[in-house]
Amino acid sequence: MDFLYSLLIFIVIVVAYSLITWFRQKRAVTALTQEEFIAGYRKVQLIDVREPNDFENGHILGARNIPLTQLKTRLVEIRPDKPVYLYAQSEIVSGRAALLLKKKGYKELFHLKGGFRMWTGKIKKKS
Repeated sequence: MDFLYSLLIFIVIVVAYSLITWFRQKRAVTALTQEEFIAGYRKVQLIDVREPNDFENGHILGARNIPLTQLKTRLVEIRPDKPVYLYAQSEIVSGRAALLLKKKGYKELFHLKGGFRMWTGKIKKKS
């Protein structure tokens, strides 16, 4: 019986943490549809936060690769005074990147709704 209570408490904690993270991400970043993303991505800083091998297999034209794992050390490459468009394979990773940027003072943060896996626009692949 103690095991079941422990398991239930663990599940409640995980669900609560997930909900808190989701609400924080909703406040930190604005999700854009592909059409909205395309309309503005040439005038902003377009950052692909996936790992380099994923980036090389295909990325949105004009994107810079700054993986989430390197974001803290490469913040100097992202201007805080310009809007930042983020994307990853899904919204989860780009949401985490947005939270980190928000903590560092970046204000205009947007990410691709559905992530790169939902992207149907032009891509560039490394040969």
